[in-house]
Amino acid sequence: MKVYNLGSLNIDYVYKVPHFVAAKETLSSESLQTFPGGKGLNQSVALAKAGAEVIHGAVVGDNGQFLIDTLSAAGADVSRITRASEPCGHAMIQVDPRGQNCILLYAGTNHKIDRAYIETFLQDAVPGDFLVLQNETSGLPEAFAVAREKGMQIVFNPSPLGANVQTLPLSDVTWWFCNEVEGEALFGSIHPEEILENFGKMYPNSNLVLTLGSEGSLCWTKGSVYKQSIYPVQAVDTTAAGDTYTGYFIASIVKGLSVQASMERASKAAGISVSRMGAAQSIPYLEEVL
Repeated sequence: MKVYNLGSLNIDYVYKVPHFVAAKETLSSESLQTFPGGKGLNQSVALAKAGAEVIHGAVVGDNGQFLIDTLSAAGADVSRITRASEPCGHAMIQVDPRGQNCILLYAGTNHKIDRAYIETFLQDAVPGDFLVLQNETSGLPEAFAVAREKGMQIVFNPSPLGANVQTLPLSDVTWWFCNEVEGEALFGSIHPEEILENFGKMYPNSNLVLTLGSEGSLCWTKGSVYKQSIYPVQAVDTTAAGDTYTGYFIASIVKGLSVQASMERASKAAGISVSRMGAAQSIPYLEEVL
């Protein structure tokens, strides 16, 4: 099975700060670093480094060649990425001394994706192939529709969470990936077990992976619940932790690993990623994870 990722490409501007800037506050950063990023790019890098055959779909600006190079170096197929004469999407990321982050996004060329592009991107997809989606690009309704027509499995990470998510045909999602904040907003509880229970009632034919930071992760699938703890490390930057987990989990499922084994491998990969600065470049290769 192939994995198609219709995903965002961002330039990440990472500011190391003593604390997150507050309203009306002017704060000096300790450093600035520039990295390739975007949830789509990070997830494709994780998928490729985990050994999956992943084809990335995106529109990139004139200043984004290094984003394409990053994907290619990781092993992703970049032949279907197109260009536009506009700035790339970018993110302003604050990282505090604990390694926690907050992120401000600008969509840029990530919102140049339309139905015509999606149909071309997925022209050779077959039933059972995976389509990975996040909420950082335009064209989500069209992507859902084309994937449904082709009998693909949809992987959806509804981040950043917006009102548009509820307008999508969410029962078509095969694999959901949410953190606890998204889980509360979408499934009506602050308690992880209740989030899973509510999800199962709403989408009994889908699967949910719920990431809980230092509390590990949970998965609801076919009425069963699986748990996975984290592998404790000294965190320096959590920016790509969720994307690393998602990519490794899906790559493991594609390879035929069990849900529990997939969660374990994904947790190990995420643990390595948070011990390094940056997003895409913090994601380990499978050999290191094993």
